[in-house]
Amino acid sequence: MLRHSDIWQAIDGLALRNGLSASALARKAGLDPTTFNKSKRISPDGKLRWPSTESVAKCLAATGSSLADFVGLVGAAKETSQPQKIPLIGLAQAGTEGFFDDSGYPVGGSWDEIPFPEVGDHHAYALEISGDSMEPLYREGDLVIVAPGAGVRRGDRVVVKTIDGEVMVKQLLRRTGRYLDLQSVNARYPNRSLMLEEVAWMHRIVWCSQ
Repeated sequence: MLRHSDIWQAIDGLALRNGLSASALARKAGLDPTTFNKSKRISPDGKLRWPSTESVAKCLAATGSSLADFVGLVGAAKETSQPQKIPLIGLAQAGTEGFFDDSGYPVGGSWDEIPFPEVGDHHAYALEISGDSMEPLYREGDLVIVAPGAGVRRGDRVVVKTIDGEVMVKQLLRRTGRYLDLQSVNARYPNRSLMLEEVAWMHRIVWCSQ
């Protein structure tokens, strides 16, 4: 039996697969950014709201996905009746010792946990944004989901930690044999260029709450 939650989890999965939030997927598809908001999935009187076939078709076209891809995501949603729990800390804590191992994987018992649909990376974790250095893309209180196992390409938004313990959220401009060039999300903050030996690890952001 096809459930309301299966379809919505498939849409969330499609967004996640393309490194987007649900609202960013809607924008990419030419829809109102609030189309896929959690608050739109159930009406005020408690009736279940289903995404239209037109909106799903536009999302598939915008992401270059096929109907078979979407059906596969629906199947995955049906198999995952319970969301996984992933570690959560504040961005300001991320530079503190004891939260990550040398590979940048979350360790220790000081993390909170949040439920989240299957990310496909059992090392995935969440950071809660603080400050204004990521505005207007990320605001204080937003959660970003980070997948250490995801490949990083030019233009991706990333979390970078230096060997000195500094943690930053930037956009990857380029990576050479010696340097990592990073663009600030907020234009009021300077871009950064780091030598590779200064970088402890770099992980890709795959989703952000809106």
